Amino acid sequence: MSGPEDRARRTLTEAPADLLLDRLAAELARSYQVTGVELFQVDYRLAVLLPFTDGDPITKPGHPAWRCFDHQEPIVADGAGWFPVGMRGERRGVLRLSPVPDDPAAVGELAAIATALGHELAAVTPSTDVYIIARRDRRLTLAAEIQWELLPGRSRIRPSFSLAGQLEPAYAVRGDSFDWSDDGRRLRLATINGSGEGVAASMLTSLAIHALRNARRAELALADQAALADQAIYALHRGEQHLSALLLELDLASGAMTVVDAGSPRLVLLRDGEVSEQVLEKQFPLGMFEGTDYREQHFHLRRGDRLFVVSDGVIDATGQNVRYGETALDRFLRRTGPMAPLDAVRSLIGDLRAFVAADLVDDAVAVCLDWRGPQP
Repeated sequence: MSGPEDRARRTLTEAPADLLLDRLAAELARSYQVTGVELFQVDYRLAVLLPFTDGDPITKPGHPAWRCFDHQEPIVADGAGWFPVGMRGERRGVLRLSPVPDDPAAVGELAAIATALGHELAAVTPSTDVYIIARRDRRLTLAAEIQWELLPGRSRIRPSFSLAGQLEPAYAVRGDSFDWSDDGRRLRLATINGSGEGVAASMLTSLAIHALRNARRAELALADQAALADQAIYALHRGEQHLSALLLELDLASGAMTVVDAGSPRLVLLRDGEVSEQVLEKQFPLGMFEGTDYREQHFHLRRGDRLFVVSDGVIDATGQNVRYGETALDRFLRRTGPMAPLDAVRSLIGDLRAFVAADLVDDAVAVCLDWRGPQP
């Protein structure tokens, strides 16, 4: 006979897409006597946890909800339990349950159910807008809508690596983006430093991302992926529009890194607490000239290395007539050592906003990759 955790999981898989929380709440009331259920989803800026149905947005960093989100573990406080909601390292938000059973085994089951909710949210989101709408505290621009739909996610965790990225200004980003894929043997990462304004910039980035995916899924070498994307952009715009990109491929068995720098964002290495820029051979941006041949570079990561990819919007952001990349970037990256990659990029963007003393105007993308070493 199935237990309460199995029944809750089955309830989630059988519920209509828009009624996941309603059906889960009814099952938790029957099985665990939990009478209060609310989902808080993190917004696009990673700055506020927004309630799905009822309650106030949560912004205070020390709140139990944020402690749950940041540490990715259940937090019980003031008669309520907060449980992380996500899947495969992709953090969606937290689930608030009350009252919480006074039984560690039951708390563990509720944590597993919250994770199952994260998987179901990922499964149903393409077919309903209700969860997407609930995680916005303002309207996205059309360009930003296109950019967020392009992303593979915001974070990814496997035994050998941990990865995260963030776009800013989150609700109005235009051309900057990132993409990744892993197949158990290789991690492939592309970071785009876009150009142009508004929808035109997002459409140019969309073309580049889809061209790179098409080449990647054809199993082409990294240099050939860059060449195919370059040809696709040049064929449409004849050199009048182009964009910068950094393509990376990490061999998960050895830590060998292959790189193509197409006028790229900056690649920074954090190793043993020291920050250094990874020197790359800068080549032409994608779409600038017809028939560009791209060359690959190679270097090795050591276990425990952290890589940051940051665009011009991070490096050139100015506060009090001083550029962030000249004075504050390396100092802050050094401080991110103990943080998980998603916390590192979120904190970096927050530090950047504080540096310019305002919301960002220019596009900025930050991606963080931790290499943990080969795993069985």
